[in-house]
Amino acid sequence: MVTATDVRHALASLADPRRAEAVRRFLQMTPGGYGEGDRAIGVSVPEQRRVAGRYWRDLSLAETTELLTSGAHEERLTALFILVRKFAKGDEEEQGRIFRIVLAHTDRINNWDLVDSSAPYIVGPWLIDRDRSVLDRLAGSSLLWDRRIAVMATFAFIRARDFHWTFRLAERLLHDPHDLVHKAVGWMLREVGNRDRAAEEEFLARHYRAMPRVMLRYAIERFDPRRRGEYLSGAV
Repeated sequence: MVTATDVRHALASLADPRRAEAVRRFLQMTPGGYGEGDRAIGVSVPEQRRVAGRYWRDLSLAETTELLTSGAHEERLTALFILVRKFAKGDEEEQGRIFRIVLAHTDRINNWDLVDSSAPYIVGPWLIDRDRSVLDRLAGSSLLWDRRIAVMATFAFIRARDFHWTFRLAERLLHDPHDLVHKAVGWMLREVGNRDRAAEEEFLARHYRAMPRVMLRYAIERFDPRRRGEYLSGAV
């Protein structure tokens, strides 16, 4: 039987201490950073995806969950890659189990790459035709990563041209204290605009003056330079 230990050994064989140091800096695992206390072993994302591709069929959900509780960042990210694959191929019962596993372990999905690799592919798709009130709970959490999960989950709705929850959460999180939430909100607003510029600009017209600067910059990144300048100068 394939176990979490097998996946750990596969990742350990690819570990690179120099890469690990770069990852620690990039994901702010250093003292005072948002990833403080995490541990990197130095395996690239493409290599993690290859490991996930090798093991996802045979690793049980229980073993995948054990991997998700690991102290090593790359092991948790690989677990999420496996869960995303299982979710995409699973029936409704298995998808529901995976959704619940993710929500029960948001404290281990504790950096932006972990959130962004899972929330739009598990949390959002599961909620497409279901009650979405869990997103309000996540958006009201004191845990930064819960709030980012809530926003990033709406990417699945945006792909279906359903923008209501993106706007709802963007308005609620307009004054969030953390720039990683600002960036996520701005990114999702930009994705709305990629599909319906008028809808995005209608929202911006009401809120752009109150937006944190980084949120606004992310939201208008694809606008032409003249229009970007108008928003940044408050001339819209």
